[in-house]
This record gives sequence, C-alpha cells and structure tokens, in this order.
Amino acid sequence: MIVALIAACEIGFWVLLAAGLAFRYLLRMRRTGLALLLCEPLLEVVLLVATALDLKNGAEPNWTHGLAALYIGYTVGHGHRTVRWLDGHAAHRLGGAPPPPKPPRYGMARARHEGRIWIGTLIGAAVATALLQLAIWYVDDPSRVTSLESWRFVAWRTAGIHGLIALSYWIWPRKAPAGESGMTLEKERVQR
Repeated sequence: MIVALIAACEIGFWVLLAAGLAFRYLLRMRRTGLALLLCEPLLEVVLLVATALDLKNGAEPNWTHGLAALYIGYTVGHGHRTVRWLDGHAAHRLGGAPPPPKPPRYGMARARHEGRIWIGTLIGAAVATALLQLAIWYVDDPSRVTSLESWRFVAWRTAGIHGLIALSYWIWPRKAPAGESGMTLEKERVQR
C-alpha cells in the first residue's frame, strides 16, 4: 500500500506542477496556478499520515516505510528547487519571460552552486532521519524496527556521497575552455 501511495504522490506532484504552471502561464490565472503549486506539500502530508496509520494499524515496519521517509525528505530538501527551475522555464517558454539563468559551469561559482544543492540533500537526510526516528519511537519495539534503522544509514550514506561529489568541485574546480567567457550565474545576477 505504501509503495503505491509513494507512486501516487510522485505522479500527483507532477500533475499538480503541470496544472499549476498551465494555470499560471497558459490560462493567465496566476493565483489559481499559485494555489495549485502550494498544494504540493499536501501530498507529503498525506503520505506521512498514511504511513503513520499503516504503522498504527499493526503493519510490520519494512522498507516501504523507510522509502516513504526518504521520499518526504527528498521533497523537503529539493522540491522547491525543482518547482522554481520548472517555473522559470515555463515563464520563458509560455509566458514570454527571458530565459532563466543557467547554473555556473566553471570555477568556484560552480563549487558554490554544488554546495547549495548538497545542503538540500543534507536537509532531506535530516528530515528523513527525524521521520524514521519518530516511527521507531512510535513502534516502540526494538525487534521490529531494524529495517527503519537501516534507512537512516541509507539517507546519510547518500548525503555523504553527494557531499564528496560537491567537495570535488571545490578541490578541483573546472576551468573555462579558452575562448569561452566563463560567465557565471553570480556575475549574470550582478549585471542585472
């Protein structure tokens, strides 16, 4: 049941996102579009409540409950960035706005960009860990929560691997090829 709900929430995320952007830019109903976009977090609340009810009704804690916590954590850590990115592209393609700035490709600007994305992963891991810990306390049976405990390590292992990748941009920053301006997102922002 939980896996189907996670899939439904993911599909619902994209349906709400598409509907919100369509209302904002195609139908020129900005408030309705914003209201639809603001409904996105309700999907995570539904998933959280369903997971808690599933555990309360005596379901054996398993990988599906851990996956639900990771999904919610990912959405909290990276969902806003996804919505903002797609909103910028929809505004450009459908609303006549200028193209959204691209992320920097080279140097320390790219390293800072990767660091900000990694912070989203850290937030996601922290949220998932908190939800998993709450589920462990809720079940209150050490013999039944080993699968939930293992998902905490999955969250932090993922954050660690992503952190190493982000760190590599700081240690070995990419250099702009000869003849390329190397204009970064931050320089573009300053020029505006």
